Amino acid sequence: MKLSARNVIKGKVVKVVKGAVNSEVILELPGGTQVVSIITNSSVESLGLVEGKQAYAVIKASSVMVAVD
Repeated sequence: MKLSARNVIKGKVVKVVKGAVNSEVILELPGGTQVVSIITNSSVESLGLVEGKQAYAVIKASSVMVAVD
């Protein structure tokens, strides 16, 4: 796999919550941090995403906001 995105982190699918059109996919990264993504049900099926499967969080954003209280 070759990507232009620089933030590619391997993790494990810990939960898939299917909705009418989209699914919420939760990946657990090394160290226990979780990343949540909303993707289409079609993508979940074509990628074969099920609990326990290894997958990658690919993060590419034009901006990252930081906030404090």
